[in-house]
Amino acid sequence: MGEQRKGLVERLFAEHRRALQTFFYRRIRTKSDAPDLAQEVYVRMLRVNDIDAIRNPEHYLYTVASNLVKEYAVLDRWQARGVDLDEASIQQRLGELPTLDGQLDVTQRVARLRTVLAQLSPKCRAAVILQYRHGLSYQEIGERLNVSPHMVKKYLAQGLAHCRRRMARME
Repeated sequence: MGEQRKGLVERLFAEHRRALQTFFYRRIRTKSDAPDLAQEVYVRMLRVNDIDAIRNPEHYLYTVASNLVKEYAVLDRWQARGVDLDEASIQQRLGELPTLDGQLDVTQRVARLRTVLAQLSPKCRAAVILQYRHGLSYQEIGERLNVSPHMVKKYLAQGLAHCRRRMARME
């Protein structure tokens, strides 16, 4: 029974992986998360106990994907709304990277962070670097990027949430 389920899910994933990634790419803000979300669909499909109860596996696959988009949107909104970037203790916590495995050396951490930062939009990446590497204020960053300080706060919230998610997944 387990092999039958695994075989069906592997076939579905092989046939629909690119289409799933496109499905996610069109529906989420952080485009670089699309492959991870497609993989999550695969994992969730493997957890289905009664695979025979699924009448239309392709439809079910996209139902799982659609539900995952909704979960992702809720999490994304919660993270964006729940961060007050003006509070000093929040600033300190946001500047810290998630705890990585103690065996990883600094070079590996920096390489991972560079990879994650490269996934951000140019203005979002610039805002994060200008804030945390160069210590510029929202006003100074806004002047350099030709955006309002409010938009700088949005870029920082978005960028830091992305970095935290991606760095945590790389552990």
